[in-house]
Amino acid sequence: MTYVDLNADMGESFGPWKMGDDAALLNIVTSANIACGGHAGDADVMAATMTLAHQNGVGIGAHPGFMDLVGFGRNRMSVPRATLQNQIRYQVAASIGMAKSVGAKVRHLKLHGAIGNMTSEDETMARDLFEAALSVDPDLIIMVLAATAQQRAAQSLGCAWASEIFADRAYNDDATLVDRSKPGAVIHDAALAGKRMVEMVQARAIITESGKHIPTPIDTICMHGDTPEAVQIAGSVRRDLEAAGITVRQFEGH
Repeated sequence: MTYVDLNADMGESFGPWKMGDDAALLNIVTSANIACGGHAGDADVMAATMTLAHQNGVGIGAHPGFMDLVGFGRNRMSVPRATLQNQIRYQVAASIGMAKSVGAKVRHLKLHGAIGNMTSEDETMARDLFEAALSVDPDLIIMVLAATAQQRAAQSLGCAWASEIFADRAYNDDATLVDRSKPGAVIHDAALAGKRMVEMVQARAIITESGKHIPTPIDTICMHGDTPEAVQIAGSVRRDLEAAGITVRQFEGH
């Protein structure tokens, strides 16, 4: 039987400023990557989002990024490696502590935005940051960008990992994401997103903009929670997967 997890980035509101419809997404997805206060989120938002995820039976993940609230963690930054490792530890520890306080548990780690893109290109950086997170909790499942340096780093560490593809992003031929500044990088058409996810899961491969197939395990599919079409895309992806006989459930990790 073919199965796949659906995840979304959430908990990215801050104070009175609201980002995304987390409550609606939590009725669709099976895993939630919840911001830890670095690129987005705050203590109240983290607690509320984790509580709702736990009530919905959705797996909880720590979602750390650059300490960059103004840039939403999407600016590439040069941070000394030891400092960056400590920033990851700081955010992951906050996530684990908050989850425990609401009776939940953090299952996985997913790096956010620019820090995620940089580690998909740089295996040493990926390994360093994964090691930092695992030093806080060695049982974390590391969610990796499929077929990139992130996956190689996790495999080299011998930790549990799960490979991720994106429903709403276009791919380069090296399995990295097309830069958001380029036309077509972000997919806004919910019907197209659902169709292409079924194609990729059935092919067991990333299908790039050029049509190239990159074979890879596909354990989870991400829908970004911060786009206006997020709920529609998530709903379309889940409906199309289930219509194709693909079961949607939480990933187990390799």
